[in-house]
Amino acid sequence: MNFQPLGKRVLVERLEDVKTTASGIIIPDNAKEKPLSGKVLAVSSEVEGVSVGDSVVFAKYGGTEVALEGKTYLVLNIDDVLGVLK
Repeated sequence: MNFQPLGKRVLVERLEDVKTTASGIIIPDNAKEKPLSGKVLAVSSEVEGVSVGDSVVFAKYGGTEVALEGKTYLVLNIDDVLGVLK
């Protein structure tokens, strides 16, 4: 993929959410919320503290969805990134 975010933005791929509960009940797609965490795929040169490969947690209504090479990604302003998962 050849995408470079501009300004203070990062490109994130949402992490897949669990499709069953601990007891084995399958959760239908229309009842699930979109995951609020993902893996950073690209970082603007203006961003500090986040690097490619980091797993991050982001705001529920932050970012813009973009389709690249048949997959959906999220372009987030760095202010929408709440933290890095270690």
